[in-house]
Amino acid sequence: MTGSFVNAALSPALRQAAQGVDAPEDPWPGFARRERRHRRTRLVRTALAAAVVAALVGVQTNVVPLPGWAPGIAVAAAPAALLDAPPRGTLAGDQDWLDTLRARISTDTPSGGGWNPDGAWRVGDRDRIRLLYGSDRPGHRVALVAVPLRFGLLTREALVWYVGPAGAGADQMHYAGHSERDDSPVVTLMRTDPDLGGFAVVLGPADSSVTISGDPRYTPGGTLEYENLARADGSGAGFAVLPATPLQHEPVVRVSRDDHVLYEGGLGGGPYGPTVDPTGPEMDALLTAARRGTRGTPPDDATLRTFIESALQHSRLPAAGTTVRVRWSGSEHGRAAALLTVQPTGGGVIAYAMHGDERTGWWVDLRLLLPAEGAGQRPIGWRIRADDTTRTPTDQVRVIAPPDAARVTVTAGGRPPATVTLDPSNAGTTRIPPDQPATFTAYAADGRVLGTTPLPPVEADMSGLPGDSPATRVNP
Repeated sequence: MTGSFVNAALSPALRQAAQGVDAPEDPWPGFARRERRHRRTRLVRTALAAAVVAALVGVQTNVVPLPGWAPGIAVAAAPAALLDAPPRGTLAGDQDWLDTLRARISTDTPSGGGWNPDGAWRVGDRDRIRLLYGSDRPGHRVALVAVPLRFGLLTREALVWYVGPAGAGADQMHYAGHSERDDSPVVTLMRTDPDLGGFAVVLGPADSSVTISGDPRYTPGGTLEYENLARADGSGAGFAVLPATPLQHEPVVRVSRDDHVLYEGGLGGGPYGPTVDPTGPEMDALLTAARRGTRGTPPDDATLRTFIESALQHSRLPAAGTTVRVRWSGSEHGRAAALLTVQPTGGGVIAYAMHGDERTGWWVDLRLLLPAEGAGQRPIGWRIRADDTTRTPTDQVRVIAPPDAARVTVTAGGRPPATVTLDPSNAGTTRIPPDQPATFTAYAADGRVLGTTPLPPVEADMSGLPGDSPATRVNP
């Protein structure tokens, strides 16, 4: 069979079979169309993302402004106890004065006032600027305002003080400070002026009481009193007129509600005169007098100077006119330790127990305000803390007997009095379960009671002065 015959016979059949087969379409044109569509979609998405990023960057950097009323992300919140209270002070009802101040604040750049040094934040909605406190006092007009700020999408609220002369218009007020703490329900301002005199303002929650205390006084009866500087200026607000000369001590602010102390601390803004000059002649005289009658291992001069200086600073007493006596000296945890007493002229007696060294630091183990009468005849004890970072109170108690004591007993937990063994320095140790109250009694050789003193609870917070809390005084 020849090839031509085969071709002639098969060609019609092959053509008919080929017509019945669906040949696939060329895929390239379809692929090219889809790829162009996907490319356009990607370009549109990239452009939109770039536009959004550019807009966010512009907003965040304040290049693209947002209206002050636009919502934002709050990064800090001023204390609700202050923001939710009604405006206080004599300027609270002066709407025209407040409107003028609002307009001035909203047009001023915060960086020009000192409370936004990098200039990143801008004043938000001016209608939300609120007066929290405003009043006239001798020589001064003082106002505290809450200012909404915006940095792009971020928002926060600043509490800013403004001060001017008494009766000042809003355009005469100038920046005087701002609140740095968002967690404190109390804001304070203190200013001194050699011509107009100084003042202090304290603003707390509307239902709180404010006291501003000056120099402390340890009474002969063993109580602590303060010079009261504050004057009532509405609920939760206090104002004090201060002398133009530097104060000897930093005033102490206390804001409380019923019996609960909301805030207690020093009133910053000095200057204050120095309390203790460690190199002055008064300090040298204290060192010499303090060593008289010392029992135990005498501390070196540097250690004793540190102990005395710490006690004077803790009690806010000057070196001049204060009597210091070392009741006992020895060691604790291998470091120098001492029990000493300080007494201002005509005042009560404060007992301090301390230990430490230059390498590990210095620790106050006890501070206890005693009545002046009979203070030298009292036994004094304090709990020894663990020698680690926790400083956890142990069941070991150190007891120092008065010089004339023949013996000392301890009464604890309802048990009969137990005798404390004393060494030649009239010091001893005993064990009392933690948190269990106890009482020490000193007896003379003839059996007379010389003095009785309770074991004070361990202080968790030493921010106040001796006598401020029941843990630091003998009298209720």
